[in-house]
Amino acid sequence: MSSEQENQLLLRTPLYALHQAFGAKMVPFAGYEMPVQYSLGVKKEHLHTRDAAGLFDVSHMGQICLKGEGAALALESLVPVDVVDLPVGKQRYGFLTNENGGILDDLMIANLGDCLFVVINAACKQQDIAHLQQHLPSHLMLEEMADRALLALQGPKAASVLSQLAPEVAEMHFMDIRRVPLLDVECIVSRSGYTGEDGYEISVPADQAERLAHHLLTFDEVALIGLGARDSLRLECGLCLYGHDLDETTTPVEASLLWAISPVRRTGGARAGGFPGAAVILAQIEQQSAQRKRVGLVGQTKAPVREGTVLFDQHERQIGIVTSGTSGPTAGQPVSMGYIASEYAALGTAVFADVRGKMLPMTVTKMPFVPQRYYRGK
Repeated sequence: MSSEQENQLLLRTPLYALHQAFGAKMVPFAGYEMPVQYSLGVKKEHLHTRDAAGLFDVSHMGQICLKGEGAALALESLVPVDVVDLPVGKQRYGFLTNENGGILDDLMIANLGDCLFVVINAACKQQDIAHLQQHLPSHLMLEEMADRALLALQGPKAASVLSQLAPEVAEMHFMDIRRVPLLDVECIVSRSGYTGEDGYEISVPADQAERLAHHLLTFDEVALIGLGARDSLRLECGLCLYGHDLDETTTPVEASLLWAISPVRRTGGARAGGFPGAAVILAQIEQQSAQRKRVGLVGQTKAPVREGTVLFDQHERQIGIVTSGTSGPTAGQPVSMGYIASEYAALGTAVFADVRGKMLPMTVTKMPFVPQRYYRGK
């Protein structure tokens, strides 16, 4: 199949025409034709988001509405997360697990009052929906919200921009979510995102997405940002990307996501276990028995250490692999994350990355590499 034929099979988001109009370089990503960068280039887009406000098209993500009696308890049976006690107007990070404790997908779960609003990864969209349909009670209504787009406005000036369209968004704290009219269109706005910066994700009817995006771009603080900078931004802030840092063979404990497993679902909690793979995951927590761990790595040379690079100890024994890596535009040094044998996971441990036959020194380091700046209130 030619590349032209492959492109014809790719899906497009409602903002495809806008991306072309702004000169985006389009690439295949999770079955979609997506912008990897614009005229600024990846590094300047990255730095602009850290300094001002970046606008991202993340409409390839899946949006689901789940409603019906007992919806929270039913969904909770598939995730090691407290869904039952999730307050109205709040959202929580979580993951679907399999019987071996592996991560099928990571996702956001929000309580909008009349439904649970779930955002899932594009590459996992169809398998996630099939998984939910298979395991949730038949009386629950699960609707894929395919008629909506998703925008992310991220950066320290995001709040000042969006509050000019809707003053109430300035009052929201990190992980708050509510229905908000923007340009007289009802949107679902959460104060969250995947750059480590303050900002918002905005679910908007697909036929209004381009109008909203154009309006946001009238602000001098706002620039369009592609997937290239989105990747380096999330990595600097220690955030995982499914299919790279997380997969079906990796447990949340191995992935250093223990913070996301709610206490109420752990051993001794009021609703302990009951999710797929609970025996494996809870045993790893209690016995500290995970054989490998996701860690942060800082390069001691200027060369970035990319995904797939094999890691060794000082005796040239293979101990792990890099799953994400970048030059670190804000960090000012090469940063990576990866999995290494647990005995090498202590902070400060020296490891070596095999980059084109050269053993480059790296140090196991605490993440995030750049401080997260979520707005949690004054």
